[in-house]
Amino acid sequence: MRALIFDLDGVLVFTDAFHYQAWKEMADRLGIYFDEKINNRLRGVSRMDSLEIILEKYHGAPLSYAEKCALADEKNETYKKLLQTMTPDDVSQEVRETLRELRCRGHKLAVGSSSKNTRFILAQTNLKDAFDAVSDGTNITRSKPDPEVFLKAAMFLGEQPGNCLAVEDAEAGIDAAKSGGMKAAGIGEAAKYVRTDYPLQKISELLELDFG
Repeated sequence: MRALIFDLDGVLVFTDAFHYQAWKEMADRLGIYFDEKINNRLRGVSRMDSLEIILEKYHGAPLSYAEKCALADEKNETYKKLLQTMTPDDVSQEVRETLRELRCRGHKLAVGSSSKNTRFILAQTNLKDAFDAVSDGTNITRSKPDPEVFLKAAMFLGEQPGNCLAVEDAEAGIDAAKSGGMKAAGIGEAAKYVRTDYPLQKISELLELDFG
């Protein structure tokens, strides 16, 4: 296993509260019921697909595609303002030390995230230099559970998918990794998922795995 590809949110950093706050602000304005249970369905899902989930409880006049795009942009602008409050302190020492040790052992590291804000978050948290490649929402057309974001990360690293381990916190991400021919390590809710190859309680447990 020569390379590891990390999902961003929920694995390296935690911006769930920002996503929830931004979506809820938009939903409240439209009179759409939105709670944390619905928000959990959005994990690992693209912005437009997330909007469609929220609009399941929308009872107003039909929305055009342009109007939906405007709503997604509105949410993202709110989210980006919240992201500006992030600092290097939002990344745990455990995460930094695990990434450092993996690189010292000769593994290539990449980020594989559907978020178009990935590079901004990496810059805000001083994580850019921890990775050899970044595949994110700016270079894909299909979000997880489609494997595109992971396959492109492997390509950027110059590795075959079979030599890559994806680290995920969402079932959609595990499905993406598996359908792309990769092994998958799951943390958080993904640790309980039946398709997860390596369930983790904490990210430092990656250092204990036998990569063969």
